[in-house]
Amino acid sequence: MDQIQRKLELGEARIGGVLSGTSADGIDVSVGRFGLEGGELRLLEAEIHCTQAWPDDLASRVRACLDGEPQDLRQTALLHRDLGRAFGRAVREVCDAAGLRLDLLGSHGQTVYHHDGAEPSGPASLQLGDGDFVAEEAGCPVVSDFRQADLAAGGQGAPLSGYADDVLFAGQPEPLCVLNLGGMANLTWLNGEQLLAFDTGPAGALLDGLARRHLGEPMDRDGSAAGRGCILPGVLAAHLGHPFFREPPPKSTGRDTFGEAWIQSWGGPGDSAEDLLATGVRLVAECVGLEMDRSLPFLPETLWVAGGGVHNGTLMDALQDAVAARSPACRVTPSGDAGVDPDGREGLLFAVLAARWAMGEGVTRPEASGAALGRVLGKLSPGPAHSRSGSRRLGL
Repeated sequence: MDQIQRKLELGEARIGGVLSGTSADGIDVSVGRFGLEGGELRLLEAEIHCTQAWPDDLASRVRACLDGEPQDLRQTALLHRDLGRAFGRAVREVCDAAGLRLDLLGSHGQTVYHHDGAEPSGPASLQLGDGDFVAEEAGCPVVSDFRQADLAAGGQGAPLSGYADDVLFAGQPEPLCVLNLGGMANLTWLNGEQLLAFDTGPAGALLDGLARRHLGEPMDRDGSAAGRGCILPGVLAAHLGHPFFREPPPKSTGRDTFGEAWIQSWGGPGDSAEDLLATGVRLVAECVGLEMDRSLPFLPETLWVAGGGVHNGTLMDALQDAVAARSPACRVTPSGDAGVDPDGREGLLFAVLAARWAMGEGVTRPEASGAALGRVLGKLSPGPAHSRSGSRRLGL
């Protein structure tokens, strides 16, 4: 992609990222201006982040799929198409409103299945939202389907954040430790040539699931109900005994392990919503603390936190307690203090991966996802041509 390479060299490449996370609470769109410094990819300016509401009935269709309702092949095919259209339209609307035109877009899609590490035939993952439909609607080339090359090379397929956080947090001292609190929680550790990245367990998928089930609300806003509750020791101990929490990295998980069926197993008839949410918050925090203590070379001075969970004050307090119990000097800090919007980080992650695809840069590392070294992630959908020859425009 010669044109994008030239724009990167000039510091003028405008690249976006779009996704719906495991929590499926909307379409996240992020846009940044990227360039090269000493041959290394750099985010020069984070220009846009917003979350677009799902159009029409798409929210209920996505929720039904994620909650395990049976889907026939027709429903799956239509959802794959319609998600692609929705992602592309959301990007186009956001960029048109800001007067921006993208050179390239990274589209993650919507994860509807991710292995739990116990699949006998090996890991697999599925994201819906076809890249060709995204590209037609967005009006620009799209790189998508990032996880498959990692899986094919023997990796977990997740988390992929470790392959982008060196760009997003380039100004921060190492060791760099970043926690993402999305539907699942995952950690990135960067220290020189050392890279670790792995899931610690559920986060928003658990807390939002408990809120929907016991509060009749999409979330426990700011953790207010959890803050009024008391921890249920028996419930906490039972769920901390899940086999996933004993596995060493690299590891990843998803809703097929920590989804609706698992959430239904939480508590008994006499347990209040507040107590269940307080217990869920403690589980999320304890799993992070346990993995940091067990799996990192040493504990950092700062744990940067991104993702929707950063807005849950009760969870942030619980994280600080869990980390401080193991390292009193470690501060739990929103990634915004490092100049990285907690809500925009994941969209920019896929913008970085799209840029690295355009550069032909292999990113996979055995110590991160478990994949063989140096695979380039993603597949190209050229989209509508903006010159007489779309293939010439892309330099293919």
